[in-house]
Amino acid sequence: MKVGITLPNLGPQATRENVIQLATQAEKEDFDSLWTITRILRPLSPQTPYPASPDGSLPVEYRTVLDPLDVLVYVAANTSKISLGTAVIDMFFYTPILLAKRYATLDVLSQGRVISGLGLGWSKDEYEASNIPFTNRGERADEFLQVMKKIWTDDVIEFKGKYYNIPASEIEPKPIQKPHPPIYLGGFSPKTFARIVKYDINGWLGVVGGPLEYTENCINTIKGNASKSNKNPDNFRTIMLTYPNVREGQSSKDDKNRFPLSGTIDEIGSDIQRVKGMGVDHIIFGYNFVPIGKDVAKMIDISKQLSKFAR
Repeated sequence: MKVGITLPNLGPQATRENVIQLATQAEKEDFDSLWTITRILRPLSPQTPYPASPDGSLPVEYRTVLDPLDVLVYVAANTSKISLGTAVIDMFFYTPILLAKRYATLDVLSQGRVISGLGLGWSKDEYEASNIPFTNRGERADEFLQVMKKIWTDDVIEFKGKYYNIPASEIEPKPIQKPHPPIYLGGFSPKTFARIVKYDINGWLGVVGGPLEYTENCINTIKGNASKSNKNPDNFRTIMLTYPNVREGQSSKDDKNRFPLSGTIDEIGSDIQRVKGMGVDHIIFGYNFVPIGKDVAKMIDISKQLSKFAR
């Protein structure tokens, strides 16, 4: 299983020095990938409650967020082999042409190291600020994905849809990776899982936010959809974003109530091994919302200890 780390592109730790230190150190330590997170604003009275907080407010770390693709371009210039991914970009805050071109540019400049993690978004405030209707997101996503893939693969691109239209045109550059950079969709709805299979997306980019049984059920749903569609289930892979919460000291007495990826190194390691057993191909360790997210050396050290359970 490959191992990645989130870059410090949000919160008070989002500095030039931290970004470059983590990127170069992660590559030196042979980690497989680096990832950025997206947020375009932090509403003070959110229309859509944040699912991970009791009162629905967004974490204070979302006050400051460096642009996810700009950070990866900067990192690409200062690294040579580590993969560069977005976990995830909300696609509708761009047009298909502009986002496809930005990813293609990054793929060219990084010499083929891009992983495109995309999502539909969930915040009504961000949709409103982007002047995008919150309705019909599924239909819009279907078109968006088709257009992006055509831009990356076709010599002449022409598309006439309900939401996006492109006159017959040539759009360059093409990505280095063929047929295109891998695409992973975030989300947890059955429609997302069906979309991955229908449009031959490379796979699912999930987040461990609850019992690991739920994660396993999601993976099995995608595999089942593939089999029903007469497609090879092994063609659809899984990347899992996690937020390890390492606690020093003795193991938890009540392991049944221990939140996944929390506890001692060994306890978290057992969760990682279980995730690996589910068929997850790539695990990402994120530290943006915990104190060690401000300490690059500590992030690298903890990730090195945890990666031993993934390899």
